[in-house]
Amino acid sequence: MRIAVVDYGMGNLLSVSKALEHVAPNGRVVVTADPAAIGAADRVVVPGQGAMPDCMRQLAASGAREAVIAATRDKPFLGLCIGLQMLFERGEEGDTAGLGLLPGRVPRFALTGLKIPHIGWNEVAQARPHALWAGIPDRSRFYFVHSYYPAPRDPALTAATTVYGAPFTCAIARDNIFAVQFHPEKSQSAGLQLLSNFVRWRP
Repeated sequence: MRIAVVDYGMGNLLSVSKALEHVAPNGRVVVTADPAAIGAADRVVVPGQGAMPDCMRQLAASGAREAVIAATRDKPFLGLCIGLQMLFERGEEGDTAGLGLLPGRVPRFALTGLKIPHIGWNEVAQARPHALWAGIPDRSRFYFVHSYYPAPRDPALTAATTVYGAPFTCAIARDNIFAVQFHPEKSQSAGLQLLSNFVRWRP
């Protein structure tokens, strides 16, 4: 099994790749921006940290943008943090166009009395059954670091929610795409279980 972790200069690549190697010891995890390598992979993971305008610019500059879009069509795809946010039409940060693969936007938290960015462990409420939730108890805790959050227009996309001031979507699922706002590579046993489920997932 070949797993491509997309490198566009904006992700926590070492932690993500090491976590995937741990749960897929017989697989081949490659950190790459090469469109051919992404296209040849059996599974694709897009992590991301930082500002969305920088992430979208770097994704295009790396040459990986079209390969990522193609991967969302036909192979198991996992987006992490901005790897989730970029799937939507537009992000409020810098009024940035996303990939436009999912209907919705990515607004900034507008909260009174709560710190932004949202940093720390939060309970994740599973909105519906999914293969990537296998072996993960509902309301398990995952680690978050973000100031913006996904707001899908289609409620059917929501695979999980969490609460920071108010409930918001923190995981989405459609066909072969699964993406989360939290960081499974930093979320101990629950995060490793989610990654393990991803490498075994057959959508």
